[in-house]
Amino acid sequence: MKRSAVVLCGVLTVFSLALFAHSAQAAEKLGYIDLSKAFSEYGKTKNYDKVLNDKEKAYTDERDKKISELKSLQDKLNLLNDKDRDAKRGELDSKMKSFQDSDRKKQEDLRKEQDEKMREILKDIETAVKKYAEKEGYTMVFNDRVLVYQNKTMEITDQVIAILNKNSK
Repeated sequence: MKRSAVVLCGVLTVFSLALFAHSAQAAEKLGYIDLSKAFSEYGKTKNYDKVLNDKEKAYTDERDKKISELKSLQDKLNLLNDKDRDAKRGELDSKMKSFQDSDRKKQEDLRKEQDEKMREILKDIETAVKKYAEKEGYTMVFNDRVLVYQNKTMEITDQVIAILNKNSK
């Protein structure tokens, strides 16, 4: 009798623990965010895209102008006699090297600026997700790209975008 009471208590304890663990898991709130959608619909991203496009256009226009000048100089050089051509070749080579160095530096600067802005925007998104998740009691929020299947009812992208755009104004 005593033995069966101990076994019954053990079974009830295990059952209670399993029920408690199940109810604790059920209380977890999970969500996911479409990171690319949040990134593209964030007002700061749109503003930065416009600024970057303007900078790239100015850079391209300046670059095309310099290339045109170098081609013109090359054409003039081809019309000279051998003696004059050799004298002017150093000037053309110097201008060409200067252009290439300047071009490489400008491209590198644009790429660095773009990377910095992307990091800044992703940090803003991360902060907005954290703020929303804490406010709404989410245990975990996932990036939709790592999920094989998502239930659309768990998506919080639009709410995060609203927070981002509200804070960016």
